[in-house]
Amino acid sequence: MTFRFIILAAGKGTRMGADIPKALVPVGGKPILQHLYESVLDSGVNGIPLVVVGHERTQLCETFGGKCDYVVQEDQLGTAHAVGVCKDAVNDADAVIVLYGDHPFVSAQTLRELAKLHETSRSVLSMMTTTVPSFDEWGIYQHWGRIVRDVHGHVTAIREYKDAMDSEREIKELNPAFYCFDTKWLWENIGQVKNLNAKGEYYLTDLVELAVAQGHEIETMSVTPEEAVGVNSPQELEVAEKLLATRNG
Repeated sequence: MTFRFIILAAGKGTRMGADIPKALVPVGGKPILQHLYESVLDSGVNGIPLVVVGHERTQLCETFGGKCDYVVQEDQLGTAHAVGVCKDAVNDADAVIVLYGDHPFVSAQTLRELAKLHETSRSVLSMMTTTVPSFDEWGIYQHWGRIVRDVHGHVTAIREYKDAMDSEREIKELNPAFYCFDTKWLWENIGQVKNLNAKGEYYLTDLVELAVAQGHEIETMSVTPEEAVGVNSPQELEVAEKLLATRNG
């Protein structure tokens, strides 16, 4: 089975207060995207990743000596829209692994495991989840999307925090946004995603409910909260720096 990586990195970093693209904000002296880029290459799953950038067409990987292919998302209309602009560039792959350019700690081993899970299960959608012991301990995860499961433990939806009911906000299994899609199924269904939500955006997460409605089972694997950390704010950057310092001893 052939795979292709898509890294969503069109964010401008406004919440970070940075004057550089969010993906280039340094963690441990190294751009967030470089951490992720190195894991992608070290995984051996696929070579040069496809990076989605904003209309400024920034050559992000070249800033740290990396080599990437690029697709421009002219209007930032949500994650499903960002993946949609990649269609022509990844159609030759059997499956695409979608990552966000603000996650510095996902490991090469985890990426290999996601690819193996997808290849073994032959699901239309495989994904990672992370579970926190409490939001007091992991406050940075408070506003992440919740994994909704039925009584049998099957994933039925991912509910974004802004759209979640109070009972759903108590769920501690969260969505770090690491996905693997069957390419054919993805392009047949991504056009059905609607923007009927609090932000008026096209969420990639809505594909989960579409898959479930079609009778598909969503395959999941667990990743630690430490590995799932995303960096979208100064607070999250501080957490990431502390985690990296602990990891490096």
